[in-house]
Amino acid sequence: MEKINPAITIESMQFSSSPPEFPPIAGDQIHVVGKGEYKEAALCLAKAFKDDDVAMYFIETGDVAHWTREKKWDLHLSLFEYLVYGHILKGLVTTIGPNYDCVALWMPPGQNMEDWLTCFRSGMWRLQFGFKFSAEGHKRYFREFMPLLHETKHEVLGDRENESWYLVYIGTKPHARGRGYARALIESVTKEADAENRYCYLESSNGINPKIYRKLGFENTKKIHLTRAAKPVELDIMVRTPVKSAV
Repeated sequence: MEKINPAITIESMQFSSSPPEFPPIAGDQIHVVGKGEYKEAALCLAKAFKDDDVAMYFIETGDVAHWTREKKWDLHLSLFEYLVYGHILKGLVTTIGPNYDCVALWMPPGQNMEDWLTCFRSGMWRLQFGFKFSAEGHKRYFREFMPLLHETKHEVLGDRENESWYLVYIGTKPHARGRGYARALIESVTKEADAENRYCYLESSNGINPKIYRKLGFENTKKIHLTRAAKPVELDIMVRTPVKSAV
């Protein structure tokens, strides 16, 4: 496990369908992340998203001028630790690479991590009750960001919402990019989605990534914006239609 540089500038699974099966981790094989590995997986995502506009939207708020870089990094990393653990409990977390170099968080059909037990076990309650975010960060995350994501997903997928795979996060450590890790993690699930005739859904916060996702079968459906900051933050909403086998 790599060490965190504290001074860095930051900008029981239940499926309605059978989960994908992967071999034990070895080199570049895909591995399902367990509870004892959540910190390593979260560190990967924290590094991957340290300059991401959406990730920073909840941290670089107007009321944190007195915060140290270490405190901002702690919040950034903690958020991913809570998210990873919640997805281990209710979703699917996969990784590839020798040192958790790329990690994906998936929410399978019919699942979510919004119940209070999962909220408590994952640590998300610390965010909801204001123990981590600043006042403005809390408003941005819980009053703007999360409601917007829920409303948009329901609007776009409609009756298919609870029958689709949801790629919540995928990130690769900077030094491991360009090796096809993200493609491998995405295709491992889209293959299953195709076999089950299920749609896949994601939001992209990076203007470069939609081009990559389109190569994997996703299509742009709309754009949404976070508007509480001086500069709006844009996200691309993308959906992948299941591909029928030629056989």
